[in-house]
Amino acid sequence: MTQEKITEQPSHYDHLEQMSVGELLEHINEEDFRVAEAVRKAMPQIEALVEAVEQRMKRGGRLFYVGAGTSGRLGVLDASELPPTFGVPPTWVVGLIAGGDKALRQAVENAEDDAEQGWNDLLKHEPTPNDAVIGIAASGTTPYVIGAIRKARKNGLLTGCITSNLNSILAHESAFPIETIVGPEFVTGSSRMKSGTAQKMVLNMISTALMVRMGKVQGNRMVNMQLTNAKLVDRGTRMVQELLGVSYEEARNRLLEAGSVYAANKMKNEEEC
Repeated sequence: MTQEKITEQPSHYDHLEQMSVGELLEHINEEDFRVAEAVRKAMPQIEALVEAVEQRMKRGGRLFYVGAGTSGRLGVLDASELPPTFGVPPTWVVGLIAGGDKALRQAVENAEDDAEQGWNDLLKHEPTPNDAVIGIAASGTTPYVIGAIRKARKNGLLTGCITSNLNSILAHESAFPIETIVGPEFVTGSSRMKSGTAQKMVLNMISTALMVRMGKVQGNRMVNMQLTNAKLVDRGTRMVQELLGVSYEEARNRLLEAGSVYAANKMKNEEEC
């Protein structure tokens, strides 16, 4: 199988150390414009994966992200933002990173090179065939991720991936590969840049689309968000105020009593029945 490592190709720019700050920023921005187009080209792949994961989640399945380094951190970030944003349990979407939580802040030596540990980390969550696993690796060659996807697929889990190289080993091992071909990085090989941006965009699309399809959004509102600070209580109050046509004070009281915008709206509808 051919492995074309676009992520390791030389940058289109050279002598970066001789550029002014303005030139550096301009060229980085020029490269960033390529990311959205690369993601757009992968839309059919993203759609297929989301639809497949949705079917599993509606049967009670969970979604796992598996990655190393920047890719792993982005997966953990996306998973950790879903409970406060959509009011879902933290077990619905889980991010796993090579090296564990310590690797979120500093590199863990050789963690990504262990082809068995990814599946071992998944086993701690007692995966079932209703679950789905998405491997995230810009290169598409990370052993920790490939091993997890390979074992997951053999055990009947739905598998997908996000990578920035064509025809990678990871894509071959995944039932639903997503390939965002952003081209060489501004700093040669630094996949935390365009590849990481593409991964973040795709993860946003996957998780948001899933939460909408799972009924966690009403209209365009985060009606199940957790009320964890004053800003979110204020946001929720204004949502209730708009939905129910009541004063700010009444909306706030109803929100705090019910615990969420969704519950406050439901309670009002039940009162009217």
